[in-house]
Amino acid sequence: MQLTINKISPTKGYSLSSQKKNTSEVSTSTNSSSRSSSIYYNILSFKGYYGDKQPVKKLFYHLTGRNRVYEDKWTQTKLVQAGIKKWVNAHPIELIKRSAEQAIQSICTITKPNKSSPKIPAKIQTPNFGNNWGRNANYIEINPRVIAKYSDGKITDGLLQVIKLLPAIPTSPNSAANCIVLSQLYPTHFGDGTTKSDSLYTIDLHTGISNNLTCEGLWGKVGADEQVKAFNDLAHLMGFKTGFRMVLSSGQLRVQGKDFSWKEHEKAFIDACIWGIELGFDSIYFDSAKHIIDPNGYLGVGELPNKKQMAYILHKIREETRRNDLSFIGEKCDDRNVFKKMGFTAGTDWSKADNYNSVKWESLKQSNSREYAAGPEVSNDNDDGTRSYKERLERLKNCLFAFNNIANKLPSYMQLHDLMPLAPQLNTHDLMMKAKQIKASEAWTECERHWDGVFATTPQADEHRNKVYNVFKNFIRMFG
Repeated sequence: MQLTINKISPTKGYSLSSQKKNTSEVSTSTNSSSRSSSIYYNILSFKGYYGDKQPVKKLFYHLTGRNRVYEDKWTQTKLVQAGIKKWVNAHPIELIKRSAEQAIQSICTITKPNKSSPKIPAKIQTPNFGNNWGRNANYIEINPRVIAKYSDGKITDGLLQVIKLLPAIPTSPNSAANCIVLSQLYPTHFGDGTTKSDSLYTIDLHTGISNNLTCEGLWGKVGADEQVKAFNDLAHLMGFKTGFRMVLSSGQLRVQGKDFSWKEHEKAFIDACIWGIELGFDSIYFDSAKHIIDPNGYLGVGELPNKKQMAYILHKIREETRRNDLSFIGEKCDDRNVFKKMGFTAGTDWSKADNYNSVKWESLKQSNSREYAAGPEVSNDNDDGTRSYKERLERLKNCLFAFNNIANKLPSYMQLHDLMPLAPQLNTHDLMMKAKQIKASEAWTECERHWDGVFATTPQADEHRNKVYNVFKNFIRMFG
């Protein structure tokens, strides 16, 4: 992507009014290896989001040198429509090769009122589905590192790349939110922002936003926190809720490069979660949450928080952010009441999504709980890529339609791969475990060669994507 960044004074409609830095970024610059992690963490001053109040406008200005948003004619030729809901039908490779400018204009074109010109609203709020929206939501996980920009050993621009896909992901029905969950927000332990970066199941807290996500061309112009907030605002404008993944295993966590322990660093973990919510996210997916009470099959490294501690953590996040509408998803958490008591909203326990009657029975069995439910998966981050398109489509249908009453619909969990199939040699688990640069074509740039190899290009993959769109269209037509 080529950025057009000119030294032009902002015109009417946008002002570079916010000169404050977020305090977590300021505090990390004073790191000293002579301090212990617990002592050093105590001097952090966590204050929340201090970026620009209109980060999308700021982002667009620094991408284009202008404030005016033009109608995207390409978008108008590819619209999918179900009632008043709209998105585009385009191959993901075509989408990620568009510019960020075009992507933002596409979103504004899709969401503009009829007979009006597209524009970036002055105030963008998260879609209102009530406080318990997460209990019925469809969670779609996207790994930004997979579709990021690869160049000279660096991995960058993950957020801009996800923004490019947003116009082609089915928007939320009125009756159940579609929630985009990012596989990564904070840096990994080693090599973050490079092709040597390690597993996304490792997180270094309070060291800023991952370089895999942010754009080098915007450094010094649009802060990392503002880029994240702009992503969330654009997703909200499209009608999505948003979330990010957090691990719970102590051996997979660090605080500013220091070893993590649940005894010492509970507050550091809570503050990192709160920081994500302050940046505009609506939910957090907690890896290994099941094993808080069930050690069987635990594959993480190190201890987990105990049941009482996890309940306190979720309570504090809601309390400190003053948001009762947050959704907390627990990996493989089942329908036991203990997960509801801890404060979870949704669990992803059921691998029985192939069976319509099984999902419908679970929907009926859990219908008395309005705050928490465990739902089926189309696939998860451990998907080996071998499941057929037919199986994925059946699972999606069962996730969306297996209930007697729409109010009893279970939460569902899926990967971008289930909507926009990855290339056959790729699978979600390997891509979580390591950065993988692909050289699939003779394209001019490294990043284009990589993008050419990420998604499946067969007629069968295109047919699957179209069938997925039809499933969501039918859901919207039937249930609003």
